[in-house]
Amino acid sequence: MFRPTRLLVATLACAFAAGAGAAEPVDLLIRHAAVVDVVAGKIRRDRAIAVRGDRIAGIVDDARAGDYAPERSLDAGGKYAIPALWDMHVHFGGGEALIEENMNLLPLYLAHGIAAVRDAAGDLSPSVFEWRDAVAAGRLEGPTIFTSGPKLEGYESIWPGDIEVGNPAEISAALDRLQGWKVDFVKITDNTLSPELFVDALQQARARGLKVSAHLPFVLNVDEVSAAGLSSIEHIEYAYKAGSTKEAEIGAMVRRGEIDAKEGWNRVQASFDRDTALAAYRRLAARGTAITPTLNGSYVTTYLDRDDHRDDAYLQYIGPGLEATYAWRVERAAKDDAAAIERRHQRYRRNAAILPLLQRSGVRILAGTDAGFLNSFNYPGIGLHDEMQRFVESGLSPLQALQAATINGARFLGRDDRYGSLDTGKAADIVLLDADPLRDIAATRRIDAFVLRGKVYDRAALDALLDAVRRKVAEQRAAAKAAQAAAKTDER
Repeated sequence: MFRPTRLLVATLACAFAAGAGAAEPVDLLIRHAAVVDVVAGKIRRDRAIAVRGDRIAGIVDDARAGDYAPERSLDAGGKYAIPALWDMHVHFGGGEALIEENMNLLPLYLAHGIAAVRDAAGDLSPSVFEWRDAVAAGRLEGPTIFTSGPKLEGYESIWPGDIEVGNPAEISAALDRLQGWKVDFVKITDNTLSPELFVDALQQARARGLKVSAHLPFVLNVDEVSAAGLSSIEHIEYAYKAGSTKEAEIGAMVRRGEIDAKEGWNRVQASFDRDTALAAYRRLAARGTAITPTLNGSYVTTYLDRDDHRDDAYLQYIGPGLEATYAWRVERAAKDDAAAIERRHQRYRRNAAILPLLQRSGVRILAGTDAGFLNSFNYPGIGLHDEMQRFVESGLSPLQALQAATINGARFLGRDDRYGSLDTGKAADIVLLDADPLRDIAATRRIDAFVLRGKVYDRAALDALLDAVRRKVAEQRAAAKAAQAAAKTDER
């Protein structure tokens, strides 16, 4: 007959006691939360979220909150818990003189519930690499930074900070440098880079296993660039071109010099066909080519005739040097007459109207702002909430807009095993909202608390981040005015 040993009896007794009532120690327990499942599109009410370190230790019905022994408890009081937001297209730049002003932007992202940003190139890459590593090591307060480093361009590009290449060997050397910096993806644009070298750079990068985001040369068909392995199209207007029934013909005419790109766009718009677009977008989806629409930046400049943004309260958080970079687009828009203004209104509406077609076709949509230097009044932090609002205005559901700013970005970067949704074992990056974002996307602006890597920022702490930036910017503006006054004195 089997006779249990004393050790086995003791072990079984301990296991029974632990299962019966021993509470599991955790660092934080968020109680009575309505957890928004961004994958399933459901809300799981009255949940307790246990956090240990920087991970979620468990999400259970609040009736089981006693399963945990927290060092700190936070009563959500029925507020809505969403995964922290990701801005999938930002820029840091404006020259070394603006490094401090660019650093001011990091807490702005945190203050608006943004846990990660994807830097899509600028002219401050050495600083961005430092910030990326410092945030990851816990030495700097800010969002996780994914970066392309400097982007690839042709010789004499108008964009600052590029790596300029003119042949396949230089492309290979440039990719060696980027990989040495451990970039998260490669960015390619089309200002002076030839179409042939564009495709070569894309293919070389993909052969190395790198993701590639790009602006597309007009003369190349969207379909062929996607087939060559493009990971994401940056800005919705490039995807619009795929809906033209004459895309290849128009591109060939531009390549031969028979028409310029401006006339090419006119002809693309005249030949746009919904069924053609849907078929093209389904092919993009099948290949995994994502799209970052960056609608809000276009919206702001499109409608400068209605709102010049000179009195925006948010300017108190934007340094004087960064604000000065906004002038380029503002001055260009100011040259438009009434007919040109109407054309840009129509262009924005046409571009925005394809967003539901992309969604319906299964294309992964990434919420990114294009915020940073140069892009007028498209503000870091709050701009992501504006972007989601533009998505809903253009025909997406609040859930789809929220997915674009959470799980889609994590999936695109291959990090969805840890980020992008709330589940046991995933990152403890949690935003508590006062209202239901699945009913009204504007609810994402109503942040009560932000848990980032397990650290709690209550509303007072978030406001303190904003206030610290405001004070720094005020000092920078005062210093800039003093320098201008001194320069005028010297001139006299």
